[in-house]
Amino acid sequence: MKIGTLYGLGVGPGDPELITVKAFRRLQESPVIAYPKKLKGSKSYAHRIVEVYINPAEKEMLGLVFPMTKDEDTLRTEWTKSAEAIYSYLVQGKDVAFVTEGDPMLFSTFIHLMNLMKSIHPDVPVETVAGISSFNGSVNRLGIALADGDDHVAMIPATEDMEEMRRVIETHDAIVFIKVAKVLDAMLDLLEEMKLLESTHVVTKVTSDEEVIWKVNELRGAELNYLSCMVVRK
Repeated sequence: MKIGTLYGLGVGPGDPELITVKAFRRLQESPVIAYPKKLKGSKSYAHRIVEVYINPAEKEMLGLVFPMTKDEDTLRTEWTKSAEAIYSYLVQGKDVAFVTEGDPMLFSTFIHLMNLMKSIHPDVPVETVAGISSFNGSVNRLGIALADGDDHVAMIPATEDMEEMRRVIETHDAIVFIKVAKVLDAMLDLLEEMKLLESTHVVTKVTSDEEVIWKVNELRGAELNYLSCMVVRK
């Protein structure tokens, strides 16, 4: 029997209308929809984006838990379990659409899943469908031109290495920092020192119905959601 195809679908930053026509078609055509699932069983962000397009009575819904831990043994066990759960459908000839917010090839859960699947089941065809990323959504919601002419642009995870963050800011015209929540106050200190606070904007869960566009003077000490972007446009 023919092996089904594993599709990695980028479903955008939050607004269901920002899903592509191709991703929508794959959702409709695939009999199995796989999605990251939280341990307590609540819907993942990607699942909430696409649920308006899915009738669960017509699909096999496959919720997969990807633990947030650095323990290698736990990660290997759980990720392999998820890959094998998907393969159990693929080997029946059923296509599986794995939904992920943003783009499947950019800081996505799907990247590791894809690499693992290719390693343990190299016979599985894998295709990805590009999606709109949070940094695209953020600059459009803010009305900020990310790049023009010969501008240099960076999109990087914010880290505790403030000297590296300073170098990135100094050498680019526009920077989008993701994963900024854990180093927010340190980043604000750096940007204040560089006299760039007025050029700084932060958006949480951009384009979704939970979107928050922060005022800079409200940010210090705030507990940002993980899905937050900081845009610095010099």
